[in-house]
Amino acid sequence: MGRIAIVDLEVSMHVGVSDEERAQPQRLLLSVDMNSDFTSAAISDRITKTIDYYAVAQHLLKFGEARSWKLIEKLVTDIADSILAEFQPQAVTVEVKKFVIPQAKHVSVGLTKNRAGTGMVKKAALGIP
Repeated sequence: MGRIAIVDLEVSMHVGVSDEERAQPQRLLLSVDMNSDFTSAAISDRITKTIDYYAVAQHLLKFGEARSWKLIEKLVTDIADSILAEFQPQAVTVEVKKFVIPQAKHVSVGLTKNRAGTGMVKKAALGIP
């Protein structure tokens, strides 16, 4: 099984518990790790035989348009579900980093889901997974 990763893609999304916090888009960093069997892509050298990471990045950059979330736990779940549906990896791990605590480097929420839909939320503060 292979792995395709996008690390710390910078996006702006409306996320926050209060209406005031959601009023303006916030800078977030998204990391996505997709498990996929890309053996046939390695043999054929054809983009159609693998997950197009550029297409995934473009999908993520547009994902927050005209939407908002109160919790990054919901955002990370929505992103994971979207990637599983759109790009069909065997499994996906998504981490969202938010910069809301001045004394912390960031707060992050991560989620791993496989195609069967099982998953587990892992919360981390200060960038510790």
